[in-house]
Amino acid sequence: MIQTLEWTDSGVRFVDQTKLPTEEIYVTSKTYQQVADAIRTMIVRGAPAIGVAAAMGIALGVRDSKAETVAELEKEFNDICEVIGQTRPTAVNLFWAIQRMREKFERLRVRPVSQIKQELTEEAKRMHAEDIAANQAMGNHGATLMPSAGGVLTHCNAGALATAGYGTALGVIRAAVAQGKKIHVYADETRPFLQGARLTAWELMKDGIPTTVISDNMAGAMMRQGKIGAIVVGADRIAANGDVANKIGTYTVAVLAKENNIPFYVAAPISTVDLACPDGSKIPIEQRNTREVSHIAGKQMVPDGVSIENPAFDVTPAKYVSAIVTERGIALAPYEESLRSLAGADVQVQV
Repeated sequence: MIQTLEWTDSGVRFVDQTKLPTEEIYVTSKTYQQVADAIRTMIVRGAPAIGVAAAMGIALGVRDSKAETVAELEKEFNDICEVIGQTRPTAVNLFWAIQRMREKFERLRVRPVSQIKQELTEEAKRMHAEDIAANQAMGNHGATLMPSAGGVLTHCNAGALATAGYGTALGVIRAAVAQGKKIHVYADETRPFLQGARLTAWELMKDGIPTTVISDNMAGAMMRQGKIGAIVVGADRIAANGDVANKIGTYTVAVLAKENNIPFYVAAPISTVDLACPDGSKIPIEQRNTREVSHIAGKQMVPDGVSIENPAFDVTPAKYVSAIVTERGIALAPYEESLRSLAGADVQVQV
């Protein structure tokens, strides 16, 4: 299994996703500030992986604190959470992880400093293990929706690299293949960061799953030609009404799927569902450096002085979503009811 991130005595170890697919390099963030930088610069990316990385970054900062009293440690803890929370605004798993660590700290505040440090480390490790288990359960649920044979399109990377392991959308595909379904994956390149071309293709090639990379503007033609039987993507935040924030370009794919009568599925853990966010209009959209659009592999591709937009995500309205696959089951419209039923008491706090 791909080791997207892991806790070590030296710090949090990541596979550097900015170097894939040509170089498989692992880096260790030895401080919580370095973990924050790894999240911000997309060394680690994907909502579930960001959540686990955030928890590990908090645990790392607390572990290395020189605080001698709980009051001193609490002040440092809050500062650490603030730094981690400023890295990626759209992925709700980031804030879910921070909130979970805050609640854990609150329950531990009557304990000695040394025990608080140890317990927060164990909590971060627990979240890592839980994410892998959730992805595998999600895969088994979602595999029932996949065609027995044929093409399945995915956008961006929602695989092991976007999670603690196994994957959300790619977990669904992996589980379907394990059940004997003959699936050929079409991977949108996913401009401008090329997560599909660089990461999804790399993962699936390692697994021996047949994969074809297409440029983003080919998706509609592939659908019209009958090459795509289903679409499955991940999510960075799902609003209470079923609107889905995912990598920029997802909305376009969903509209094309509707026009071509192709089911459009979203796979994401319950931690990605934000019941405190009523609809997609309230989801903050991260704006990234324009150089990601203007340059490819360091080479400038657009003229100097031209205006550039680089939103990292878009929002797909719930009316385009055929089903939302979670580790607890499959949600169908009306999503206000089905998502709340699956989430139970796990209501997110919108940030």
